[in-house]
Amino acid sequence: MSLYSSLRIRGPNYFPTISTLRRLGSKTHKKTLIHAIKYTNLLDQRGPVSTQCVELALTTRSRLYTIDVSFIPNRKELTQVPHKIVSKSQLAENIFTADIEAPLIARARKPGQFVIVIISNEYSERIPLTIADADPQQGTIRLIWQRIGKTTAELADMKVGDELAAVAGPLGKPTHIKNFGTVVCVSGGIGSAPMLPIARALKKAPNKIITILGARTKDLLVLEDDFAHTSDELIITTDDGSYGRKALVTEPLKELCQRNPKPDQVLAIGPAIMMKYCCEVTKKFNIPIQVSLNTIMVDGTGMCGGCRIEYDGQPKFVCVDGPEFDGHKVNFDLMIKRLDAYKNQEQKAHRLYEKQRCKIGLDK
Repeated sequence: MSLYSSLRIRGPNYFPTISTLRRLGSKTHKKTLIHAIKYTNLLDQRGPVSTQCVELALTTRSRLYTIDVSFIPNRKELTQVPHKIVSKSQLAENIFTADIEAPLIARARKPGQFVIVIISNEYSERIPLTIADADPQQGTIRLIWQRIGKTTAELADMKVGDELAAVAGPLGKPTHIKNFGTVVCVSGGIGSAPMLPIARALKKAPNKIITILGARTKDLLVLEDDFAHTSDELIITTDDGSYGRKALVTEPLKELCQRNPKPDQVLAIGPAIMMKYCCEVTKKFNIPIQVSLNTIMVDGTGMCGGCRIEYDGQPKFVCVDGPEFDGHKVNFDLMIKRLDAYKNQEQKAHRLYEKQRCKIGLDK
């Protein structure tokens, strides 16, 4: 017999919906009794903004059942939330960061989750960007991106005070945070942005954090100071040897795997080909590795199928089943082919946008 509830308790301008029903104990029961109800509100300087939780303890003959209830603002309140760019700066060549007003997302997000961003209107391209940081008190989230296509170029050209048409999230499953022991965090290029909040959370778990930061050249290396503060050991590599060690990230990763004792867990975020070879290294040493995949994505809720991958021989959707997966079970060759599916159209759209931009600065 399944246990359901039609509980509706109204909060200040909010209505609750049951998001998760978790049953503990035996699979069978005869009847249940509401044991306790706890109702709390969260307030900020703007007044009532959300309801934290309602907890129901349902018990029958020492068997405990719990219902987790989430609270969602009504449609009118959602449309009134602006997504203004509060601050914006350039971290490196073609790499930008911005703090965006998104109070609901800032309070709910967890390491490893992402948002879908729409720049100008409902017909704009939807792009996934990982939440690099968040400030629940200020109600902002931090995004870091590379100017590489039309939409990321549009976002890079926006100014402080401009508003995004929509920011949907937090999406995806959060990173599994626990005390592993020694964790190696490998990030390549812009992969350092999603890796930073994960490394911080793992450090608090607590874990010993060894970070490998890789970039093509010194000018493209970002967040070095942040990782230096978070990591117990920081290794920097560049392809051309302009900074740190001249090597690919797989070289120091292999050396770390050969240590005694070897690392307990590896995480890798970066270009698909980099993650593929990181997985090949860890597999030789029987060390578990999690990868955060950056596939093509449209809606971010599992409906379009654009982010489909082959995982352990079965289809999975990165947006709802991930974005993190056991790297040893991912078919990277198929994923890389799918990433190139719209490459020509993407390049054409980017060239057209750059060609049509104002050349005398009137759009600044």
